Amino acid sequence: MGLGETIFALSSGAPPAAIAIIRISGSAAVAAAESLMGKLPSPRKAGLRRLIDPLDGSLLDEALVLLFPGPDTATGDDLVELHLHGGRAVVRGVEAALGRVAGLRMAEAGEFTRRAFANGRIDLNEAEGLADLLTAETEWQRRAAAAMAGGTFTRLVEQWRESLLQLCARVEALIDFSDEDDVGDEDYISITNSCEQLRGAIGAHLSTPVAEKLRDGLRVVLAGPPNSGKSTLLNALVAREAAIVSDIAGTTRDVIEVPAAFEGIPFIFADTAGLRSDSGDVIEAIGIDRARRMIAEADILLWLGAEGEAPAHSHCIEIEGRIDDPAHVVKSATARKLSALTGEGVAALIGDIVALGRSLLPPPDMFALNERQHHALQSVTLFLDHASHARDLLIVAEELRQARLAFDVLTGRAGTEDMLDALFGRFCIGK
Repeated sequence: MGLGETIFALSSGAPPAAIAIIRISGSAAVAAAESLMGKLPSPRKAGLRRLIDPLDGSLLDEALVLLFPGPDTATGDDLVELHLHGGRAVVRGVEAALGRVAGLRMAEAGEFTRRAFANGRIDLNEAEGLADLLTAETEWQRRAAAAMAGGTFTRLVEQWRESLLQLCARVEALIDFSDEDDVGDEDYISITNSCEQLRGAIGAHLSTPVAEKLRDGLRVVLAGPPNSGKSTLLNALVAREAAIVSDIAGTTRDVIEVPAAFEGIPFIFADTAGLRSDSGDVIEAIGIDRARRMIAEADILLWLGAEGEAPAHSHCIEIEGRIDDPAHVVKSATARKLSALTGEGVAALIGDIVALGRSLLPPPDMFALNERQHHALQSVTLFLDHASHARDLLIVAEELRQARLAFDVLTGRAGTEDMLDALFGRFCIGK
């Protein structure tokens, strides 16, 4: 994957479609496009052009053409867009013609966005936000990803980084222009206060849930003894027959996971094996062990067993199920009363789950930090904490330098190729 090469790819949806957009990016983009149509339109003005196959002079299509000279483009390179009729044969014909142009090749997955990153058009955080935006399935996911891709977090990081650079300059000035004896307590107090203020500003964002909860979905685990109605409730929550329902104890032997979204929040509902200690079935015992692990990892626990017997969990909703049955086990007033068979109380339970889910996710319209970003910011705050307690200016300067390096990792100024390959590999070809 060479950044100096000129690439092309279909950047719109798979044909057939009303319109298909092929993008050409790189130093040879203009020459390549001119080989099909002659003179291009003026920059940033659409023009109708006849695309001719240089191989045999046949008409490929009549297309709208747009020229975007670099570096002020999406990729930072010269960029040409061909807005074609969206038939499969049209797209294949134009791609074949471009493939025969010397110096051109088909783009790899995510290569347009990787060029934007390499050319400084976006930073690593914006690229990650764009990747999440492309895979967003719920409104909550879309809004958080759009905030990250739009640079909200990047602008905040730049403010923090600028404050750090100013603090580094102050420390370097004290080292360069003052004897150690000239550095008084007021100088150290000023440095300490600045470090703590910056650490506090960053730390406020570390208390929010990580983006993986929003991207992958909050895990809601249904648990209880055998025949407590877990599978029936799961089917009622997701409004389809996702789990086998039977009166035979031990029917559910493994974890059944079903994705669902309510009010724009993604959830993964998990039906688990009934919990009991007297199972003589080896397979069922394995299922019970998995159920206990799932309960420990759950974001929200729906407990259908006896009141007071639920496993310790910080977000547990007690369920008093089967209220349509006069013989059902009655729980206290705090339990959510419902019948999965008749549907009574199910909507209210969903409301409880959504309300609890909102408290476990970043606020809507706010960016969400992924684990990589969270770890990098934790490193910054750790180095700032060390700097605020040091009483040697050289140590303070070194701790602040390490904080700068952590910021560079966060923004992508420093990083590994393997990590970048994994990120941009999430993109489709043409993005």
